[in-house]
Amino acid sequence: MIIHYARLSQFPKVFRSMTGLTVPEFDDVVDDLAVRYARAEKKRLSRPNRQRSIGAGHPSHLSVIDQILLTVVWLRLYPTHEVLGYLFGVSDSTARRAIERMLPLLEQSGQDTMRMPDPGKRQHRQLDALLKDLPELMVVVDSFEQRVQRPAARSTADRYYSGKKRQHTLKGQVAIHEQTGQVVDVSDSVPGPTADIKLLEQSGLMARLPDGVGAMGDLAYVGIDKLDDQHVGAAPRRKPRGQPRPIEDVAYNTAFSRRRIGVEHTIGRMRRYQAITMTDRNHRQDHTARVRAIAGLANRQIEARLMR
Repeated sequence: MIIHYARLSQFPKVFRSMTGLTVPEFDDVVDDLAVRYARAEKKRLSRPNRQRSIGAGHPSHLSVIDQILLTVVWLRLYPTHEVLGYLFGVSDSTARRAIERMLPLLEQSGQDTMRMPDPGKRQHRQLDALLKDLPELMVVVDSFEQRVQRPAARSTADRYYSGKKRQHTLKGQVAIHEQTGQVVDVSDSVPGPTADIKLLEQSGLMARLPDGVGAMGDLAYVGIDKLDDQHVGAAPRRKPRGQPRPIEDVAYNTAFSRRRIGVEHTIGRMRRYQAITMTDRNHRQDHTARVRAIAGLANRQIEARLMR
């Protein structure tokens, strides 16, 4: 049976399984992308080298809403273009073109959902006294890796081989609002062996934080406090080499972990979308766009939960 929005939306549980979104959440995405799509189509059809007049050519087999649905299903389940085309009753090339058209719009939409914490709207919370020196408002930074197909060139393959994962990977970094759990920043994707602290430095996130907002990460971010003089950076305390871990450090790290656990939940929510979980089949192309598009979808889910 061919998938269309009009039919699939009648089965909310199936719809959520295939898209990761409820029907109202998906409708919000469609409302946002409709204006962006119209603007992008006007620009595409008005290009100087276009040989046909606007309106000429075969009409699309898929409506705009079905093109968006196809792209979100691709992000969620990551089927091949052949399988995706079969599900939507179109050719694999039509499915590929729909993704190429909608993914940049979803990336833009995702970026627009990312907002840094506002120090003027802080909510006073009961914070652990052990962390009294840390700002009340923090963004929590973490990274994840996705396996990629081994590059043919040996020199390129070596650049992408992650000793930690023992496979070739791409790495992405996300920063989340500590209080809401929403993604506030996504870095450009880099080869997997790149150190987390190096990626944070390359992304320039610390310099872009609002005044009064700090950043925290796990043990991979030891040294974060030295990246920017204007913003506080924090990481857990390392165990002294050759010595037992002090009891006060155990208590500190426990309190620290409680504050940063939200980033794990958000990354877990994002990695339900198989386009950044399964082995990459896109030859390492458009990885950043996929992460940002999925981050936007996750933000919409979290926002809907917060409004309940």
